[in-house]
Amino acid sequence: MPGYNEAVNTRDHDLRPSSDASATEPCRDPHVTVNIVDDDPMVCQAMRLILTDYSNGGIRVISTSVSGVDAVEHARREHPDVVLMDIAMPGTDGIETTRQLRALPEPPHVLMLTSLNPSNTVERAVEAGAEGFVSKTDAPQEIIRRVFDVCEGVPQFNTASQRQLIADLGAQRPTARRDEARRLLDSLPARERETVVLAAEGFTNAQIAARMFISERTAKAHLSSAADKLNMGRVQLARLVERADLPPVE
Repeated sequence: MPGYNEAVNTRDHDLRPSSDASATEPCRDPHVTVNIVDDDPMVCQAMRLILTDYSNGGIRVISTSVSGVDAVEHARREHPDVVLMDIAMPGTDGIETTRQLRALPEPPHVLMLTSLNPSNTVERAVEAGAEGFVSKTDAPQEIIRRVFDVCEGVPQFNTASQRQLIADLGAQRPTARRDEARRLLDSLPARERETVVLAAEGFTNAQIAARMFISERTAKAHLSSAADKLNMGRVQLARLVERADLPPVE
């Protein structure tokens, strides 16, 4: 794996976080205990080498797993401080495994171990309870630092995962605005909602009245009532319907 030869640099430095790091769930013994989960045994072996040999004795790898099922069973028995979790695994993937780990009575901190950040992975991992990402291509001293820091309750997101999280949240914005617009429209009585949608489609009051089999006066009353309830003018109501992205009126 790229960068593993750089690990020798960590022999000369104490990589534990400073005493003023924020802590939510302090580690339970002088060693940070770690489980490594990856369906590739070579990755598990390489990560064990880094964490064991180049952490100045501060990290103890207590087990490795090649599946999500094994990872949960090991964690239930061994109570590790931190789990390094691969994302893409056959069967139960790393995100679902993380959700199961975080539901344990003594849940470990979970760092997602990955070489990729596919779309939506970062957000889904955070929702499952992951507290950060570690790239398999990170320098060894960076991996070790993240393990120590997450054990002290400090979220660990490398640059790639931060960018992906921002991109995922940005992609959700249009959907969130659409859903909010639909919620506001759905809060109106059905007939008022219908008049608002028809008006936004460009129908005149007379055309709305004819289409709905009501008087023009009633159509105006529905629009006025909807505007009052939503505290919007007619133009704002039209823009609300536009944001809601409703099917076209037939």
